[in-house]
Amino acid sequence: MGFFEKFTTDIGIDLGTCNTLIYVRDKGIVIDEPSVVAVEKGTKRIVAVGSEAKRMLDKTPGNIIAIRPLADGVIADIDSTEKMIKYFIQKIIPRHQMFKSIRMKIGIPSCVTDVERRALIEAALKSGAKEVEVIAESLAAAIGAKIPIYEPAGHMICDIGGGTTEVSVISLGGMVVTHSIRIGGDKFDEAIVKHARTVHNLIIGRPAAERLKIQIGNAAPEKTIEKMELKGTDTITGLPKRLEIDSVEVREALKDPINKIVEEIKSVLSQTPPELAADIVERGIVMTGGGSMLREFPRLISKETGVPVILVEKPLECVALGAGEAFSLFRNMNSERSVYDSLNE
Repeated sequence: MGFFEKFTTDIGIDLGTCNTLIYVRDKGIVIDEPSVVAVEKGTKRIVAVGSEAKRMLDKTPGNIIAIRPLADGVIADIDSTEKMIKYFIQKIIPRHQMFKSIRMKIGIPSCVTDVERRALIEAALKSGAKEVEVIAESLAAAIGAKIPIYEPAGHMICDIGGGTTEVSVISLGGMVVTHSIRIGGDKFDEAIVKHARTVHNLIIGRPAAERLKIQIGNAAPEKTIEKMELKGTDTITGLPKRLEIDSVEVREALKDPINKIVEEIKSVLSQTPPELAADIVERGIVMTGGGSMLREFPRLISKETGVPVILVEKPLECVALGAGEAFSLFRNMNSERSVYDSLNE
């Protein structure tokens, strides 16, 4: 470690629509909390952040609102995003170490606009960072998944987050083909909410839909059919109502967003150069992100594409881990002298 690095804290952030994860050099993942902020109406005073704020979603009194400051992988409320990042930074860096310079590398979807990118960098700088860089989510996820990105070979990664899904083919440290769509875990929840209302005349909240997705949600037929009770409000009578729903029905509810992700993967494969495609057939598609944890999703993708699929051990952590590790990885690559350097002198 260099002299100046002793006074620098390198931080990798996965600023997700659903969850924020923060990696600190030499410490690993230190923050894994919901991207939710509870504020007081009128004064905009922060009441709670993270896990505490999520518990307030759809349950707050009239003077408090719990909001998600990010939507579809980008900032929807810049002020709340800035305060949320600041809260997490203060939580992980002791007050007596605040003199250290903070360098952030934040994973972002490739579909973001220049305006959205600048808004994110501005929010991070205002939260206390000295330097802020962004890195494509799929590249960060690949680094975090321990994919050897600098090899002259094709590696395919599918990162399914809360707001976006990014599918990329990586070779020699760069993205050869990349597609990003604004479909992720949030759209899974919305599909369940819509299904409950249209099929059962039942109004449920997003938290209830998320619980259903996690407990019995699936992308392909399983050996056993599971059931779960769902509670909400009857759209006709306006009274509380409960019913039982099974895993087959949940799979049917999720069919549309799942199919769109599968089609996106097929589209990227069809645009991949033949030699790199041959590598992918041999090595497989690597899946990361919370959405990839939907049961039987890897099996469905493998069946639809004819390519092996690997679900990493800790899919939720890959983007934050890779963003943080990118500091040293890129620095080491830039410092290595190539045999071809003499041709450029």
